[in-house]
Amino acid sequence: MTGEIYFSHNYRDLCERNGTGAGFQFEFSCARCYDTWRSPFEPYTGERAATWLRKGVDLAWGVLGRTGGGLTSAADGLVGAGWGRARDHAFERAISNAQGHFNRCARCTDYVCGRCWNAAQGLCLHCAPDTAAEAVAAQQRGLNDMAAQRSYAAGRQAGQGYDPTAARQLVCPQCGTETHGAAFCSGCGHRLAQPTRCSSCSTVVPDGAAFCPGCGARR
Repeated sequence: MTGEIYFSHNYRDLCERNGTGAGFQFEFSCARCYDTWRSPFEPYTGERAATWLRKGVDLAWGVLGRTGGGLTSAADGLVGAGWGRARDHAFERAISNAQGHFNRCARCTDYVCGRCWNAAQGLCLHCAPDTAAEAVAAQQRGLNDMAAQRSYAAGRQAGQGYDPTAARQLVCPQCGTETHGAAFCSGCGHRLAQPTRCSSCSTVVPDGAAFCPGCGARR
C-alpha cells in the first residue's frame, strides 16, 4: 500500500485465503463506543479458481490412479504470489469505504462513528462532550454525592449505639455458616461469641485448653 495508512489500530482482518470461500473483508471499530462496521465481502477469484483446479486435477488423476501434485503445487504458487497484492488493494478499497462511516477527530485523531461525533465542533465526544448530556450527568453526580454524604452522616449517628468491644463471630464454629455478627447462627441456631465456661466452677476456659484454669477440672 502507498500513502497514509488509516485505521492502523482499530480494524480486524477477516480475510480468508483458502477454499471456495476465499476473499477479503475487514472490520473497523469506533475508538469511543467500539461499535463495528464491516466492509463488503470481496471474493478472491484466484484462490477460488485454484480450488476448482485442484479438485479437477485430483479427480482426473484419481481416475488414472496417479497424483497431480505438480499441477496443484503450481496452482498454489500462482495463488500465493497474487494474494498479498490483492489483499492490499482490497484493504485500500475497504478503508476508502470506511471513511464514509467514521469521522477523524482533529484533536485526538481517533476515528469515531456518527453517534460519537460532535458535528458542530468537528471533534469526537471524548474531546467535545455533548453539553446537555454533561449537564444531566453532573446533576446526577451531585445528587449521588449529596445522598452519599447524608447517608454517611446517618450511619455515623446510628453508629453511636454500636458496641465495638462486643465479641462477635463471623462464622459459626458448629456448622460453618456465615453469621454477619449475629447473636445466633441462622444455620444451626448455635449461640455465637460466648466464652466456654467450666461446668464445675464457671471459669472461662480458653479455646483448646484440656483443663480448667480455675479448678483444674478436665473439660
